[in-house]
Amino acid sequence: MLMDFKILIEQDEDGWYIVTVPALPGCVSQGRTEEEAKRNIAEAIELHLGALARDGIPLCPGRGAREDLVAVRL
Repeated sequence: MLMDFKILIEQDEDGWYIVTVPALPGCVSQGRTEEEAKRNIAEAIELHLGALARDGIPLCPGRGAREDLVAVRL
């Protein structure tokens, strides 16, 4: 089974590409190139999901949970 995850890629001051997964807080990786960073984050996602499954943590919010927006003044 394949799942797609949205990733965010940023280049740091040393030129490394840092990748995060908004849907999986704490799932972060890096690479010297974008391609390497994408390969590394794919592996990190697999490991992260495996750890969630091993610990019995659901990937989706529980029943009754809902998503909403809140406005803040900047």
